[in-house]
Formats: sequence, C-alpha cells, structure tokens
Amino acid sequence: MLRIEAVSAGYGEAVALRGVDLEVGAGQVVTLIGRNGAGKSTLLRCVMGLHPVRSGIIEFDGRNLAKIPTHRRARLGLGWVPDDRGSYATLSVAEHLTLPPVVGPQPWSLERLYETFPALHQRRGSPATKLSGGEQQMLALARVLRMGARLLLCDEPTEGLSPLLVQQVGEILRQAKQHGVTVLLVEQNLHFATSVADRHYLLAEGRVVESLDNAEVLEREPELLAYLGI
Repeated sequence: MLRIEAVSAGYGEAVALRGVDLEVGAGQVVTLIGRNGAGKSTLLRCVMGLHPVRSGIIEFDGRNLAKIPTHRRARLGLGWVPDDRGSYATLSVAEHLTLPPVVGPQPWSLERLYETFPALHQRRGSPATKLSGGEQQMLALARVLRMGARLLLCDEPTEGLSPLLVQQVGEILRQAKQHGVTVLLVEQNLHFATSVADRHYLLAEGRVVESLDNAEVLEREPELLAYLGI
C-alpha cells in the first residue's frame, strides 16, 4: 500500500532523511523505531505532505504523491495522528468527529466510536482542549477512524499515556488492522510495538539500517533498548 524509495529531506542545510527505502503492505502494522532525531517523524510528515521531499518517490496504493497536496492525500485515505494530538480549541468532541469528510469505504460509525471510546461519549459536548492528554489521543485516533482512512500515520501514539491507556491504544490499532486498516507508526515503546506490529524499521541518522520482525526484536530487546537509550 505504501512504497518509499530513496527519499531524502531536510531542514535548511540539515539533512533529516538520507535515501530512505521501505514498504508497508495492505493491512500491515509497521513501526519506525530509532533514537530522537533519527528522522522518524520527518518521514511521516513527508508521507502526509506536511514536509517537502528533496528527492525520491512516495507511492500510496500505486499512486505517486509528489504533486498531491496534503488535503487531497487525506481524501485518498491517509489519516494523520500527530504527536500533539491536533485538537482544535473551538470545536467540541462531537464536532471533531462529524466535521471531517468520510473518505474510505469502511468508516467507523459514531455509535461504534462512542462504544469504543466511552470517555469521548461522556465528553462529546466539551471543547477538545479541555480533555486530558489520554482523551485527546483517543480523539485523534477516533477522528481518522471516523473518516475511514485506509492508512494511519501515527506519531508516538502512546507517549505520555498511562499503562492502561497504552493497552487501549493497542487494542484499537489491532481492531483497525482486523478491519483492513494499514498503520505506520513511530514508537519508542518496544513492548507495545511488538504487541501490535508485523514489522519494524530501525532508523539511524536518517537512514533505514535494519528491518526486523517481532521475533528478532524480542531476541535483541536488551541491545535495542540500550541503543535507543531507554
């Protein structure tokens, strides 16, 4: 579903990505792991069209995204779940879930979302910025599921969450996968990553240095945790 070939990007004279190659198959959950500054979030932003690519190719479902702006990428089925949650101060929880357009063939209904996220149902009339950090993360996930996005781009969805909420995020991603949703996420929590993902790409200094399956990550967990500084 997603093919990235020789992608390079940067900020001014600083190079963030150096010829990145990776693929994500339809219905897979794939994580990007690496130290801070390795280029993980920049890569997600390039896929979504939020940061320019200097060279290389990004294809979604066989379509080159080079000349497609961010809002049209969203309509093609890319769902963005940023690390800052992306909430709007003037919109209520319900408005966050009803205003975005439905773009995919299998959008989650409001009833299903409220059943999956009972806290959002209870707070549906509240401004999103009045929610707790965990509730805002749930709202960010619910919003793209409501749109019917086919590929979720999640930037550290478990950061700052309690262990219980981390478990809930994992269950939601597994449910999404069961319904054919593809996920590419940045994640530092290796235990969480192996509980939801099929494959992991290790980035270092803007390059993909290894592709690992769950068995390889678990076998090398002490080494990888030491490398990541966790």
